[in-house]
Amino acid sequence: MTAVRPSLRVEKRLLGAGRVTVIGMDEVGRGAIAGPVGVGVAAVTIDVGRVPQGLADSKLLSAARRTDLVPVVTRWARTAVGMASAEYVDRQGIVPALGAAGAQALESLVAGGLSLDGAVVVLDGSFDWLTRAVPASLRPPTDPLEVVVQVKADRDCASVAAASIVAKVARDALMIAAHDEAPHYAWASNKGYGSTAHYDAIRTVGAHALHRKSWLHQASSVSLDGFDALVG
Repeated sequence: MTAVRPSLRVEKRLLGAGRVTVIGMDEVGRGAIAGPVGVGVAAVTIDVGRVPQGLADSKLLSAARRTDLVPVVTRWARTAVGMASAEYVDRQGIVPALGAAGAQALESLVAGGLSLDGAVVVLDGSFDWLTRAVPASLRPPTDPLEVVVQVKADRDCASVAAASIVAKVARDALMIAAHDEAPHYAWASNKGYGSTAHYDAIRTVGAHALHRKSWLHQASSVSLDGFDALVG
């Protein structure tokens, strides 16, 4: 698949309208049945350099290319990744988990010295799952943190594409590390998504602590005969 080259058109429009910082934000692992959901952020300001060569939505890049781009992206923008665990997804639901991971990523930016005063978040998608999750301690005292949602922002907006890359690489690394402990789930290859090998392993050995148990009960893409006995 040919990668679509993202631009800074949206970011420069927001900066030209008076925003001090534009923070691209994207999630990874939303549809997985195991592992955390992750949210990446990449913050740029008016002095942002040219879009790094080869930058694209993480889904359009090979694993090797994504890994190669991480140091490039982290020099180009201020980045961070937040995670919400599978247990959190089970307990609170996926939308609150996305919000918690996004707030954690913003908190990491602030801890690294970035001010959210005058900032705007460009969030990939059509639904704002972030605003309600941002704690009062992170909200700028004089100017509310604005969130702009945009469909296909991970494809079109350079800051969001950068966020997608750092989040994808970080989450994949966690799942590959978890594979060493539980190789029968094939997490090194499926990264926690519901592949045939993954479901076969659940049938054989049961669910792992990293599985989203509530999601497994709702799984419909593969027949899981006797599944309730494995995860009940």
